[in-house]
Amino acid sequence: MADLIPDWPETEEDETGIFFTSNDVAFEPSDPERLIHWILHTIEAEGHELHRMDIIFCSDAFLLEINRDHLDHDYYTDIITFPLNDHPLIAEIYISTDRVQENAAGLHIPFEEELLRVMIHGVLHLCGYDDHEEEDIRVIRSKEEMYLGKLSGGREL
Repeated sequence: MADLIPDWPETEEDETGIFFTSNDVAFEPSDPERLIHWILHTIEAEGHELHRMDIIFCSDAFLLEINRDHLDHDYYTDIITFPLNDHPLIAEIYISTDRVQENAAGLHIPFEEELLRVMIHGVLHLCGYDDHEEEDIRVIRSKEEMYLGKLSGGREL
């Protein structure tokens, strides 16, 4: 999927970890180490091993293009998760900060709160959770709440 982005920075194949980047928006989480620890804890608690995860913050327009070109969906979304390998996990997660902001406003919650929910939602998809059937939605929402509760402290992203 890295070929989706023009001039995507070349990385070493053996680089491991979680990496935050922005494509066409100026956004960086203010406490990436805290988020990395939280995401790693979630992945390990779900019985998975992580090799590499790239979380790319982008605009609605950019994510719509990915949605159209790679999933044949013609609508805005807040997140698209591309699992590139299951064991160990290698993935790219694209998050539209525009859509997260709009969703947060509609829910009357802070942007940071909605962003955390969207991020952990994508991670849970990589751990095998789905959200197509009513029961699946109940399960993934319950997991989201559990892991959001484990993220201690009220610091802003």
